[in-house]
Amino acid sequence: MSKSTVYFTREISPEALVKMYEKLGVKLPGKVAVKLHSGEDGNQNYVKPEFVQQMINHVNGTVVECNTAYEGARNTTEKHVALMEKHGWSKYFDVDILDSEGEDILENPNGTIIKKNFVGSHMKNYDSMLMLSHFKGHPMGGFGGSIKNLSIGLASSRGKGYIHSGGNENANFGEIMNGDHDSFLKAMADAAKTITDFYKDKVVYINMMVNMSVDCDCCNVAEDPCMKDIGILVSLDPVALDQACIDLVYNSTDPGKDHLIERIESRNGLLTLESAVEQQIGSREYELINIDESF
Repeated sequence: MSKSTVYFTREISPEALVKMYEKLGVKLPGKVAVKLHSGEDGNQNYVKPEFVQQMINHVNGTVVECNTAYEGARNTTEKHVALMEKHGWSKYFDVDILDSEGEDILENPNGTIIKKNFVGSHMKNYDSMLMLSHFKGHPMGGFGGSIKNLSIGLASSRGKGYIHSGGNENANFGEIMNGDHDSFLKAMADAAKTITDFYKDKVVYINMMVNMSVDCDCCNVAEDPCMKDIGILVSLDPVALDQACIDLVYNSTDPGKDHLIERIESRNGLLTLESAVEQQIGSREYELINIDESF
């Protein structure tokens, strides 16, 4: 595939999010879903609603989430709605738990590990999507960015277990946590492909390289960030976007990068991007355009 364009700025502000979105020169049509990570109860690193408020209002978006497959404050709709209120999301935005009324199945006949994906039934109510992803580490995936947000993030509670277990529709917690690891990584790409096929070119991807812990926002007790904030990146290609973030970490002079790189490599995290290329979601080849001088 040809090189994709990724725009980058070191400016980290609510205004910069909007400027980066506008840099793409596209307008998300119709009813816009904004997929972000609402943060597990007790997590200190998730991106707060005040930071993304201008961006979400700019696209007149609805904040969407899905229930989790593990115990915590987000594994039922009732608890999830309460946490969205506690974390301030409901104060600023319309909020929709996509699998609160069931799930739909999206097919991927060319999937390597899984050939279907269970998503919240409300997803079909949206015409386009803004993937507002917090780039950081992840205990199982090595790192989390746009591909993880597309796959695990948009999967229903059962769908999350299905991806984690490499295709077990009735996976219990032990099977979710102890399934074949590489199958999980590849299954994320398989699931992400169903979302990009569903929305096609009606998705904008933004990665925020802030609060970069080795742990995910799904951890109720997460490590504090190990690196200084780097910036905001935007693209129409989620694979290129995640790869650009990975490269910025590796090329950083921040000594804390070693901890994050160890997390990525010890979990074989780049396999997800390799699999996403095989699924023709995007390209790992990109042109990084720093637009700071135009701000």
